[in-house]
Amino acid sequence: MSSLIIAVANQKGGVGKTTLAVNLAAGLARRQTCVVLDADPQGSASSWVRLATKPSNPVVPVIEVLAGVHDAVAAVREEYAYLVIDCPPSVDSMQVKQALACADCLLIPVLPSPMDLWASTGIEGMVKAASSHNPGLRAFLVLNQIESRNAMARGMEEVFREFTVRALRNGLVRRAVYRTAALEGCSVYDLGRRGEAAAKEMESVITEILAA
Repeated sequence: MSSLIIAVANQKGGVGKTTLAVNLAAGLARRQTCVVLDADPQGSASSWVRLATKPSNPVVPVIEVLAGVHDAVAAVREEYAYLVIDCPPSVDSMQVKQALACADCLLIPVLPSPMDLWASTGIEGMVKAASSHNPGLRAFLVLNQIESRNAMARGMEEVFREFTVRALRNGLVRRAVYRTAALEGCSVYDLGRRGEAAAKEMESVITEILAA
């Protein structure tokens, strides 16, 4: 099986990295088999699923990466169509470097404010370094916690022009349901009507990624 490997990373914490990784995996699992590799020492993705009171549908396994990402990927890539790697919040971590060395796609969740975007500029150097060894790597910024449809204000557009990594057209709106999903150990797809709007925007993100 030829797997699509997606790394989710940012040097900055608190940007919704695990939220994106878990819900992305849930959406991908509705297409073909998917697994989450939890390479973050904080173990947020693993803790998320341990809170589950009932299994997700379909079930998305979360595997803690206790050694190298390379070995973890090699162990499961023949079993799953999609691999989502939840990386540590660091640009210097060996886990991040290994994830980017084998990934087909890198998603960089960022908050929709100029200050938060500028705080993420260090990720560009990491992408450039990774691309020299993995020229097929595709990297995208993903806006998270968008307050309104006017997230791309003039100040934001000016900051984006300074980035070589392009932003996806679709992003995630600030919704309480994402926190609800985390507290219940599931994805927004598992919340029925409560999660419909969030699942729809997640589908838009996935569709754009797969078409890129």
